[in-house]
Amino acid sequence: MTMPAGMRRFLLPLALLGPLSPALAQQASPQPPPARHAPSLPASAPDQALLGTVERVLAQAPAGTRYGLLVEALDGTELLAIAPDQRFIPASNTKLFTTLAAQIDLASLQAAAEGTGVRLEPVGDGRFDVILEGRGDAGLSGAEQCASNCLATLADAVAAATQSVRHVVGDASWYPDERWSPGMSWNNIQARYGAGISALSIDDNESAVTITPTAPGQAPAVSGNGYHTIANRAVTNSQDKANLSTWRMPNDREVALTGTIGIAAQPATLRFGIDDPAHYAAWQLARMLEQRGVRISGAIEARHRPLSPSDDPARRGGAAAPQPPAEAMLAQLPPQDLTAELHTINKVSHNVRAELLLRRVARHSGSGSLADAEAALAAAMAQAGVPKDGYTLADGSGMSTYNRMTPRAAAALLRWAAGQPWAETFRKTLPIGGVDGTLARRFTGTALERKLYAKTGSLNASRALSGYLTTTGGQTLVFSAFANDIPPGGEGAALSAMDAALLAVAAAH
Repeated sequence: MTMPAGMRRFLLPLALLGPLSPALAQQASPQPPPARHAPSLPASAPDQALLGTVERVLAQAPAGTRYGLLVEALDGTELLAIAPDQRFIPASNTKLFTTLAAQIDLASLQAAAEGTGVRLEPVGDGRFDVILEGRGDAGLSGAEQCASNCLATLADAVAAATQSVRHVVGDASWYPDERWSPGMSWNNIQARYGAGISALSIDDNESAVTITPTAPGQAPAVSGNGYHTIANRAVTNSQDKANLSTWRMPNDREVALTGTIGIAAQPATLRFGIDDPAHYAAWQLARMLEQRGVRISGAIEARHRPLSPSDDPARRGGAAAPQPPAEAMLAQLPPQDLTAELHTINKVSHNVRAELLLRRVARHSGSGSLADAEAALAAAMAQAGVPKDGYTLADGSGMSTYNRMTPRAAAALLRWAAGQPWAETFRKTLPIGGVDGTLARRFTGTALERKLYAKTGSLNASRALSGYLTTTGGQTLVFSAFANDIPPGGEGAALSAMDAALLAVAAAH
């Protein structure tokens, strides 16, 4: 997912990329551009003609762009290599490591999965607090037209048991409180792709408001569920487009809305990340209880478990990881299907769900902390034969700028996965070129349409694509491509060069 450079782009889905240049996507330039554009990174490959073609293609990217590319046959034969052992910011290619770590032990993770529940906690004098407890499930929905995994089902259970409660508490103590990973830029927190991570999550930890034009010179109308306060300084003008910006400080529920929306424009929907999902879920439950006639005499609160030294496997030694007791529930929803979750994470590059999946993996052998996640990832990658010095990961989604990965490490993981019994099941979780997910608008009308399955990655000045492609000759190859240090405004050209290089590989084999 993309980290935008300006406030305007905080409002846009990160996975959406502009159309490719057809000429660049279809063929390599026969003449190299000036030497200052040429890649300065070491390269080696058995097919020197292909290497020269790919180098000329990549040289068309904006000056300063740094590429890494490795292409291998399924038997490990190296077909093309450009800086395969240099370390790159992988962006959402990180999700390959997260989802494959889960895929390795998916049946066990599914068996241990639990859904969100609600219970009544006695507080004396015959009174109760309502405790809404999350157990790492990502699918809880507060939608009015909810069809499954509905918060309303839990509200019905409380209303059937009592018509008077004290506090409504969102309990997120199933995992230690680490809402944001190290290395995540603070300015991303306000956006939907930077929402807080919590064992109690709802509606993908985001809220939405709709901005509707009124009359020229007047403020547009704002409608939403009311969780965020909108400081509306936007103006309706006589045009037919929206040019709106928002700004919100971390842990602040007031959103400043500025810019314009045309009188002839369609209403605009803006989405904001939730900093404390446990509180947001409790707030939504309280509203539902009141609609059902339940009297709430206390407050809406959130309950978190602070991170402690014992949440780090290196510090607790061989001691058991701290885990809160599993309290009996008044009502509990079924857990989500984790196979479907892998599809959601990889197809649309969903940050919140990737982070929740990583914590689920971490709690399976530890406390659910990021330190336990790091240990679990290391164990999974060792099983897959991925070189330890080929990656450093600080999160599960790729939003951390601390993450580093080599093309060789990503390719090694994918090549290993291709030999597993579940290989085809996992491959289908990846976006398909020209068909769906974050690749729906890439490779359309080319030789790789419907023949490339890969995970995208997009972060400030960085792009990535790793997966599988089928060549013109019908051979399946594993590849990993990274572009880092892209100059501002050059992302589209850098991405087009990457895609054209892969098309050259497909044509050569």
